[in-house]
Amino acid sequence: MTGAPSAVAVVTDSTACLPAELATDPARRLTVVPLAVVVNGVPGLDTVDVDSATVAEALNARRVAVTTSRPSPEAFADVYRGLLAAGATAVLSVHLSAKLSGTYDAASLAAAEFGDAVSVVDTQSTGMGLGFPALAAAAAASSGAALSEARQAALDAVGRTSTLFYVDTLEFLRRGGRIGAAAALLGTALSVKPILHTTDQGVVVREKVRTASRALARLVDMADEAAGSSVVDVAVHHLAAPERADALLTTLKERLGERLRGVYLTEVGAVVGAHVGPGMVAVVVHTV
Repeated sequence: MTGAPSAVAVVTDSTACLPAELATDPARRLTVVPLAVVVNGVPGLDTVDVDSATVAEALNARRVAVTTSRPSPEAFADVYRGLLAAGATAVLSVHLSAKLSGTYDAASLAAAEFGDAVSVVDTQSTGMGLGFPALAAAAAASSGAALSEARQAALDAVGRTSTLFYVDTLEFLRRGGRIGAAAALLGTALSVKPILHTTDQGVVVREKVRTASRALARLVDMADEAAGSSVVDVAVHHLAAPERADALLTTLKERLGERLRGVYLTEVGAVVGAHVGPGMVAVVVHTV
């Protein structure tokens, strides 16, 4: 944070996969807490010490172990304490789905130390499915909103955001316990290609198609359906699949036309990448 802090400071985590220009924009006053990742026994912090390329290379090597973990409650408490000491009157901490990580629980444990001064939100998603609600909260806070109002802005954004993604294999989600073994088996049977989405139950298989090209076409169809007649912001994510992501974004621009307001393209960080695997592409639709 730079300059005088807003009354409400907003905290999120590195799985938001925010574009650099948004994460570091001093006007937004967002604090990003990194999750931890361990590659072949070497620990580091997501986006700080370990990048997506390192994780993609490790996952492609197959024999290299990659694990992830939440920030500690103490790490969150230190951040909250620092923001309050710097002049914030309250802190809103906005995080990825509690069904996918213990991050929300760690933030909640830390928040208990501060009473009503810190509130924690579960966005039931990750990537920009988390990023858009965090940005909405930050915008509200920058406009002078109270803690309850900034929290409601985040929750409203959760309800207006859809996260859809394609993976070449469900194996990485299965290894990390983010999807059941039965669903993983369905995803690998007969070379079925899964399209998934995030819900209040975690990661759910939305549809199964036969080819990667068909999966990408269906992602566009589903994004179009999610947008409806609304003006939308769209984020496209990928891991080690820039050409796939570019093609998806180009088609989305054509399909959505004048309904498309903002567009963001980012490669996911090391932690998200560890669970989805190389080749993943995602589209997050946020109605304005």
